[in-house]
Formats: sequence, C-alpha cells, structure tokens
Amino acid sequence: MRGDDQQQFDAFSYVRPEERVPEDHPLRPIRKAVEEVLRSMSRQFDQLYAETGRASIPPERLLRALLLQVFYSIRSERMLMEQLHYNLLFRWFVGMEMDEEVWNHAVFSKNRERLLNQEVARMFFERVREQARGYMSDEHFTVDGTLIEAWASQKSFQKKDGGDDEPGNFHGQQRRNDTHVSKTDPEAKLYRKGHGQEAKLSYLGHVLMENRNGLIVDAMVTAADGTAERDAALLMVHRRWRNREPIRSVGADKAYDARDFVQLLREMRVGPHVTQNVNRRGGSAVDARTTRHASYQVSQKRRPRIERVFGWMKAVGGIRQVKLRGLVKVDWLFVMTAAAFNLWRIPKLQAATV
Repeated sequence: MRGDDQQQFDAFSYVRPEERVPEDHPLRPIRKAVEEVLRSMSRQFDQLYAETGRASIPPERLLRALLLQVFYSIRSERMLMEQLHYNLLFRWFVGMEMDEEVWNHAVFSKNRERLLNQEVARMFFERVREQARGYMSDEHFTVDGTLIEAWASQKSFQKKDGGDDEPGNFHGQQRRNDTHVSKTDPEAKLYRKGHGQEAKLSYLGHVLMENRNGLIVDAMVTAADGTAERDAALLMVHRRWRNREPIRSVGADKAYDARDFVQLLREMRVGPHVTQNVNRRGGSAVDARTTRHASYQVSQKRRPRIERVFGWMKAVGGIRQVKLRGLVKVDWLFVMTAAAFNLWRIPKLQAATV
C-alpha cells in the first residue's frame, strides 16, 4: 500500500536532540570529555562576568560552538549560525533546544572575543591535556614550527613612513620588515619558511608533541623571524622544566641544529635529539654524546609524526590562513585548535586500548 505524502506537519515534537544522535557517533565521547573540562572551569568563568546586567551567551556554549567550527572546517561564524538553525547534531553538541533561537553571527563574534583570550584558551588546553595524560609519554618529545598565513594581502605591506608613490605597486622594490609594515595586520611579518619559497605575511605556530601517541603537549604562536622556532622551543621546554615535569629528550629537524639551542637543552638536562646539519659552517652541534644512544634513532623515526599534527590543524582546523588579526588572537585560536586535535585523538586511543 502506498504511503500518504502528507504535507501537514505536527505542531509539536516530543523527540529530544539527544535521541536523534546515534550512540556510536564520534562526537559523543568528545562531548563527554568537553563537559568534564567545562565543569572544571566553571569557577573561572564566574570571575570573567559581572553579577548584574544582561545575560551573555553562556561561555560553555561559545566553546562548544567554536569546537564544532574546528571539527567541521566551518570557515565563518555566519555559516556556523546557519548550521545551528537546521543541524540537529550541532544543536545537540552546543546544548541548544529544538526551538531555541540561534544567535546573530555578529553577537556570537563579539561574545567570543570578550571570552576567548589567551588565558582562557590556555586553561582549556591544559584541562584537555590532563584528560590525555594517561596516553602521553613523559620522556621523549618532538618540537617543530609551521607557517600560518596572516589575513592580510601583499599590497597592504607598505613603507612605515608612508613614502610609497603608488601604494600596492611593489614591483622592483626591496621590501623588509624593518622598513615596511602591513597596514591591515601590523604584527604580521614577511617571512619565507625555506629557500626558494614565496615570502608571505605570516605568523609562526609552534607545537611540542609527545612521541608515544603524537598528542600535543604545548602550543604557541610567535611573530615570524629566523630565530622564532628555536626560541619558542626553548620556552616550551623550559615551561616543563620549571614546573618539574619530566622531559628526557626533544627531537627536531635541521633548523634547530644551533650551538646555543643544543647547549641550553643540555643545561636543562634534556637530550638534544636534533637532526644533524653536517653542511652548516663549523659542522653539526650534535655530536656522538647524543647520536650514539639508541633513543636518538627512535626519536628521529618518531619526529615526522608532528607533520600529521600540522596537517590536521591546517586541513581540518583551518589555521593554514587565519581570519583573525593580531598575535594575541592568532595565538588563542592556535591553542584552541591544538586542544581540539587532542579531543579528536583521545577517543581513538581509548578505543584502541579496550
């Protein structure tokens, strides 16, 4: 018997969004982990808001929505709000009722900027890292940096004194960071990651990864310059050393083979498992004191795993070119994306150990 194509819909629905989401959906364990993190941050959220006045968007919902934006590669807040209008999965993850009104995209952006500073992003990342501690190595790590394109065009990179005859026409001119600045994002620097590559207005993102399962232990963003990668690596290693957290070795590529970098690691009693750059003037700073150990070879095999981290953060997390301007905003977005990567990895590791 043919069913009736009835176009008159019921006025009420008695099915909750929770019941619409399959039990084995990959977002379920992620949401459970996120809820534990947000509950532990409730007291800090209370300190960020006034006791009186008009209620804002709940910070828990802001963070859940931002995670969805990372997981599903949603490129703008306008598209995220559009998805929240009709996507039951998104409504369930954020914690919205079926008939609840969705926020305006500008209101969402304004509330997000008020909440998500470096301190909140770092706090969220550290809470997620605590959940992943059982899957992390506390001995061997890898560090590396990646180029993050700024939300600024080459034409915005003009002379600081405003002496350009034709702003935007830079053919035949020699442009440097000490004489030029981007009018769109003044903190972005003209930088190329390697020889023969195009110089772009960029920031540098840095990650400290543990070698057992490839989880992110620390992350940060700096201005792009020739020594930023080594400086950031030392800051992240020193942060663990200062907090008396164990760290036996740090793997890195040839760009980190510098005598001051290797010496400072040794002073902190950290093995410099850096790839030898035998072609550099004066030879490699890494000698047989390090390379003779079997752990050095293991670190070199594990080191390329960090490229998968950057690949996910750029292809899925959307940090290949950020749509925020300023070092502070790019840093908290990078740290939140690193936390999202760990949240994405934790359920997979839990399933593998069952």
